[in-house]
Amino acid sequence: MPDHLPPGSLPQDPDSQTAPISRIVLEVAATFPGERITLGDMADAFGERAFGLLILLLCLPGLLPGMASVFGLPMLILGIQMGMGLRTPRLPRFMARQSVKRTDLLRLASASSRSLRKIERYLRPRPGWFVSAAGERLVGWLTAYAAVMLILPGPGTNGPPAFGTIVMALGVVEQDSKVTGWGVGLAIAGCVFATAVLVLICVFGFAAFEWLF
Repeated sequence: MPDHLPPGSLPQDPDSQTAPISRIVLEVAATFPGERITLGDMADAFGERAFGLLILLLCLPGLLPGMASVFGLPMLILGIQMGMGLRTPRLPRFMARQSVKRTDLLRLASASSRSLRKIERYLRPRPGWFVSAAGERLVGWLTAYAAVMLILPGPGTNGPPAFGTIVMALGVVEQDSKVTGWGVGLAIAGCVFATAVLVLICVFGFAAFEWLF
């Protein structure tokens, strides 16, 4: 296997275009022998799947307490770009230079592979509105909304938007309109829940402030 892939390509595996997403993440991580991998390198390696896979990769830590806000800004930018109809990500230089430890990426992919395979069993290419240009724009804007919920602090507000976004990203990568539609519904529900929690925190916070002062 070459030390580094040219832009827009994946490891040369005849099944790479149909391999489970968790396996592709592992292969891309294994492609870069250095200690750290930049987001720019990953965007190049993922090629046409860059939006879905980068959003998936950035969103997985959102299920972990204290990790969501770190990855929220890149998700927000990717979501806005996807919502505007861009076909491939255009990461700002400061963001493209951001890196993750190769060992952390491998550990994350390995830890998530079991749960991802359960979803991937239902994945297959299904044409439909949710994987059309308009549908992918909707996915982009919902990803941006979910990213804002990940950035803002709130108890229990990270998991629901992150989970829905992960399902959307899986559907987009595999061009599965049905799974993408499920993800859209889950992401909307998760974002509404997170928004309601944050609104309630603000309302009770103002009420407590007025009561104290």
